Amino acid sequence: MIFCVEDDDAIRELMIYTLQSAGFEARGFTGGDTFFEALQEEKPELVMLDIMLPGEDGIAILKRLRARAETSDIPVIMATAKGTEYDRVIGLDLGADDYLSKPFGMMEMTARIRAVLRRSDRGKTPALLRMGELELNAETYTVSVKGERVQLTLKEYKLLHTFMENPGRVYTRDQLLEMVWGADYIGETRTVDVHIGTLRMKLGECGDYIETVRGVGYRLEEGL
Repeated sequence: MIFCVEDDDAIRELMIYTLQSAGFEARGFTGGDTFFEALQEEKPELVMLDIMLPGEDGIAILKRLRARAETSDIPVIMATAKGTEYDRVIGLDLGADDYLSKPFGMMEMTARIRAVLRRSDRGKTPALLRMGELELNAETYTVSVKGERVQLTLKEYKLLHTFMENPGRVYTRDQLLEMVWGADYIGETRTVDVHIGTLRMKLGECGDYIETVRGVGYRLEEGL
C-alpha cells in the first residue's frame, strides 16, 4: 500500500491511478489530519509526501513520522517545487528517502518508488539485531550497549542499522551516502566519516566494532 499526501485533487488522482495501474495499492489524502487517521488503521509500504500542503506542511508531517517508533521506518519520498533546494536538503536531513521535483512524470515516480522499496527491503530485516553487547531494535528504533540505551541521531541510527544488517560487509563511503542520505544527496564523503566518528564515540567500547577499511570504507565486525 502506497499513501499519497497531495492537496491538488487532479495530481493526487493521477498518482493513485498510475500506481494502481502499476500493480500497487494506493490511497490518497489531502493533508496531515486524514493521513494520520489512516495510519492508525494501516501501515503503508511507502509514503509520497508533498511539502507544500495547507495547514501542516510536509516537513512537519515527516518530523512526526520519524519521531514515532511505529512509523519511523516507513520510506518517504518528498515532492518539492522546482528550485526549492532548501526544502530538499531539510527533508533529506530529517530522514526522507528520496525526493521528486515538481512537475514530475508518473513513470519517474513509479520508478523512484520501486527503487526506494528495493533499498528499504524492510520485510527481510529481523526486528532485533545483536552483535556482542550491542543491540538494535528495529521495531522500537532503539539502540543499547550492555543493556543501556544509547541516544543516536537518525543518520547515526541508519548507519548502524545498515552495518548490523550485513555484518562483515564492507561499504564504501559513496554506498553509505546513497543508502543513508539518499541517491540525490549533494555533499562530500567526509560527511560519512564525521557521522561514523560520532557513532563510534556514542557506542563506547562497541564503537570498536566499526572498522575502517583503508582506501575503501567501513564494515562492522566483532572482536577486531
